[in-house]
Amino acid sequence: MATDTSRGPVRTFAEDYGLLVVAAGFALLGVAGIALYVFGDTAYAERLLERYGLAALFLVFVLEGAMLLYFAPSEALVPAAVAILARTGGGYDFPSVAAILAVAVAGATVGQTALFLLAKRGGREWLLDRPWFRVSEDRLDRFGHMFDRFGILAVPLSNMLLLTRGMLTVPAGVAGMETRRFVALSALGTLSFEVLLAATAMGVLELV
Repeated sequence: MATDTSRGPVRTFAEDYGLLVVAAGFALLGVAGIALYVFGDTAYAERLLERYGLAALFLVFVLEGAMLLYFAPSEALVPAAVAILARTGGGYDFPSVAAILAVAVAGATVGQTALFLLAKRGGREWLLDRPWFRVSEDRLDRFGHMFDRFGILAVPLSNMLLLTRGMLTVPAGVAGMETRRFVALSALGTLSFEVLLAATAMGVLELV
């Protein structure tokens, strides 16, 4: 059988083994999520932030984006980071707040993109057979219908809402959405959500 000599080595590897690489990464993330669940809760997440700062925040948001966050509600993460890493005696260090938002968006987008690529390459049924994929078939169907109705705009809109964050990732991947477009829209939705959380947290903390 003739080989496609027009493919470069990086593209060849990505097309032949990309799904396995991303799936292996998800397995490792799943182990990390389960370990954090066994040893922690929201208070544990705050201790991680105090000890490891933005590096811990990035890891936790990768888990959140990949829908593997078992041990803390995602809406508590940025407010906790603002309180721990950006609050000073005189108010808030706004460059630190900006760094927190940037890390949160980057981490969540990395996690969502990894899940998106698995859905795009592996397909819906392949994901449903994976033990670390915790979304039921019925729920996936509901959000698939939402994607069919609203199209690509459903991706940023879902990331702006507390109860639907990340749920359009798999339908977008199954539908074959262009990857760069997904990354941009996913990041936009997450940024909007986290800015609102940070602003709300800073306003509430000012009253404390």
